Amino acid sequence: MTPQDLVEQALAKSTVDDQITFVVESSEANLRWAANSLTTNGAMRSRRMVVISFVDGGAGMAAGTVTRTGTPDVAELVAASEQAARDAGPAEDAVPLISDVPPGNGDWDAPAAETSIGVFAEFAPDLGQAFGEARDRDELLFGFAEHQMATTYLGSTTGLRLRHDQPTGRVELNGKSPDFSRSVWAGVGTRDFRDVSVADLAADVRRKMEWSRRRVELPAGRYETLLPPSAVSDLMIYLYWTMEARDADEGRNVFARPGGGNRVGERLAALPLTLRSDPHAPGLETAPFQVVRASSGSASVFDNGMASPAVNWIEDGVLANLIRPRAWALRTTAPATASLDNLLLEDPNATATQEEMLAATDRGLLLTTLWYIREVDPQTLLLTGLTRDGVFLVENGEVTGAVNNFRFNESPVDLLGRAVEAGRTERTLPREWNDWFTRCAMPPLRVPDFNMSSVSPAS
Repeated sequence: MTPQDLVEQALAKSTVDDQITFVVESSEANLRWAANSLTTNGAMRSRRMVVISFVDGGAGMAAGTVTRTGTPDVAELVAASEQAARDAGPAEDAVPLISDVPPGNGDWDAPAAETSIGVFAEFAPDLGQAFGEARDRDELLFGFAEHQMATTYLGSTTGLRLRHDQPTGRVELNGKSPDFSRSVWAGVGTRDFRDVSVADLAADVRRKMEWSRRRVELPAGRYETLLPPSAVSDLMIYLYWTMEARDADEGRNVFARPGGGNRVGERLAALPLTLRSDPHAPGLETAPFQVVRASSGSASVFDNGMASPAVNWIEDGVLANLIRPRAWALRTTAPATASLDNLLLEDPNATATQEEMLAATDRGLLLTTLWYIREVDPQTLLLTGLTRDGVFLVENGEVTGAVNNFRFNESPVDLLGRAVEAGRTERTLPREWNDWFTRCAMPPLRVPDFNMSSVSPAS
């Protein structure tokens, strides 16, 4: 049974006011390696079907969502969704369902796109060459490569028939010494692996391994720090995930204005930085409409199928928009603004590469990645976390050694206000959040006083 058939059958079996159904067909291929040897490879397929029923019980519209994997009994699934809606109270985010077809709705009748192990046809031989070169240097390579293709078919009783193909790929490459005293990382996100250079990733790992031969111990403190694009992306993604208008309007997050309201229109960054999302950003393309399984402060099941156009969250350093589902937009007479699954940070005046920024550093730290990031204070968006896989000391424009790891305490909002230089934006792979969010383009940032709050024993 095709996913289109499943959607049409579910809609036809609806006995309530309205229904939205979507089916996600996924295929995935992966490679994993350790100690310069391929350990596993595999391919898999999956199907997920979501039915959302809407019932007006007199006090207001209620929504009920039920999800099944595989090819379910459609009648049972629809009945369960309708019962869930009857059991639920009136939905706080209830608004009329979307009926206007957004642009970029895709070819409904086409079969689902697929990936296979063949996506690694050029990648795998190059990886084998990198294994041999690492072995010759008495170094070890660990890591994985994954590629997924997910096709979503979304239909509604209001007439929507939308389809989107989403490729998602990532590579992580770790270099280690045989005694594991040195460890470094490189990673990249991709749509199809045709733009992935194993040679470039391996060269990055090799350079960092060489930098790590000399060890320097430093105390906790505030250091001039170069944050590479990957580290910047992990911080900006967390900032993005907190940009809910309702939380700001009700005083619960960092974007709340003291005394009431939100901080839209307030300058956050000293540099002319723009943080934006765009479903058509080259190499970072994502769905141009909303697909929502469960309502939250940043999305509503009632907004399924709503167009998700490009939006500037921060523009020229000034907070320009917050994420606002239609229901909250109507309450606050503000525009509805949909979240998207990509994120870009740019300084239009920036031309320097990370290497050029490093060469202009008298003394400071160069990070590789951040991990175990957790929120400490939502009012300031204070985060804590650890450095990982390479913190390097820069002196007189050159890396002179690797230093110990640190725990940091920083707010990404404060960092935007204190950053004194941004480099050229490039596509990057978040380290902490790439299980959920891979489509990013970020610049390196220079922060004059990054807070390394304590020395970490992590290695």
